[in-house]
Amino acid sequence: MNWVEQFLGDGWKVHPAGGATGEAYIAQQGEQTVFLKRNSSPFLAVLSAEGIVPKLLWTKRLENGDVVTAQKLIQGRELKAFEMKENRVAALLSKIHGSSELLDMFKRIGNQPLTPYVIVENLRRQLQAYHIEDETIEAGMTYLFEMLESVRHEHYVVCHCDINHNNWMLDEEDHLYLIDWDGATVSDPALDLGLLLYSYIPKQDWEAWLSQYGIQLDPSLRGRMHWYVVSQSISVLLWHFGRQQFEEVQQLKLYIESLLKE
Repeated sequence: MNWVEQFLGDGWKVHPAGGATGEAYIAQQGEQTVFLKRNSSPFLAVLSAEGIVPKLLWTKRLENGDVVTAQKLIQGRELKAFEMKENRVAALLSKIHGSSELLDMFKRIGNQPLTPYVIVENLRRQLQAYHIEDETIEAGMTYLFEMLESVRHEHYVVCHCDINHNNWMLDEEDHLYLIDWDGATVSDPALDLGLLLYSYIPKQDWEAWLSQYGIQLDPSLRGRMHWYVVSQSISVLLWHFGRQQFEEVQQLKLYIESLLKE
């Protein structure tokens, strides 16, 4: 935390805010409390302006080129898993996917769309690097290859890619935010939608939830969501495999097997 304290100067109390990167801090001076992050998402200003993340207060560049951002620290809570079915979740995700400002920002910084072809190629390379030979993963990869043409989709949006309920925050005034944009990319909206629906919404409620989002559940969307959930499940499995977390690997293999039976 030395760099944070040196950067802020005297009178600030700083402690880690947690998170996977270890680059997030909460800083307090008197009545003022801010959330600091180093090298946060470059489009945080757009997300803040649209009310998708807590208000961006300032941005400063360090001598080494790193960028520090300060956001309003909200006194809120994460959504519970059962709250993901609420209309406001569908409405905020629709707003994000429909934001031309966000999409333009992504394109300006050279973000190439994450297409099904790119996903399959990335998975293939990872499997080669890990020297994995497994019937379930091979069956999953065969499915992904065979369905490549049928899941092509021309409409790309900014996808968050980690819509876990822990990333949805309610502030003290009941305003909903979606935080942690470090893994966001441009892709088919079915990527986010599939992960959310398969994780949190009973299948009999998919049509009603998607109507709140603003689209109909047709065979194309259903097929694309299924494809992205299979591909993401293999990707997460490989992430756990690389960390030798074999219990999680086994659980994901069972989940992939259940998906391939649908």
